[in-house]
Amino acid sequence: MQFVTADTHFLDEHLLGIDNFAPRPFLTVDQMDQTIIKNWNERVSENDTVYHLGDIAVYFAKPQAKAYEKIFQILDSLNGHLFLIKGNHDSRGLFKYLAKNNYSFSGKPKFTFHDVGVLLKYDHRQYYLTHYPLMLGIAPQIINLHGHIHHYAVPAKENINVGIDSPEFDYLLPEKVPFGAPLSFDQIEKMINGKTDDFAKRR
Repeated sequence: MQFVTADTHFLDEHLLGIDNFAPRPFLTVDQMDQTIIKNWNERVSENDTVYHLGDIAVYFAKPQAKAYEKIFQILDSLNGHLFLIKGNHDSRGLFKYLAKNNYSFSGKPKFTFHDVGVLLKYDHRQYYLTHYPLMLGIAPQIINLHGHIHHYAVPAKENINVGIDSPEFDYLLPEKVPFGAPLSFDQIEKMINGKTDDFAKRR
């Protein structure tokens, strides 16, 4: 199966508590990270594919290689083959470290890297997977799956925020998405239809 997610922000102490732009109700980063890892691995199997649309982690250490090693250990604990699209918090140094330590199983690499985005055809739709939301007015048949904006949503039905803090998970109610669990494309389809219906009611 194929899944999509964004904005895990592993190791990011800035998101703890309630007094920030994207509050997460955890006391420690370890508690947050372990919750994401658990919910991810309960959803994703070893040979699935997950498109991670950026902002993997926010962590600094000296030497910087120690930070990269810690992030690698977290990513290595996640099930699936990971397609990593660079977010604003993802450095080229991190991607180079992951590439240097990449490995393959089941005939595919653990990590595949993309600087800007991925154009993906799935079922009857085309998706442009990016970190930043894009306005695709010239190609309205393409759905932009993105992250970056955390608790906000783009006021356009062609844009779907798939970050783990996304308010657009409400389009899946009464289903509740466990925190950090990547979304299946069946869930994405429900979100697209829900947002389309929502916008139709506003006319």
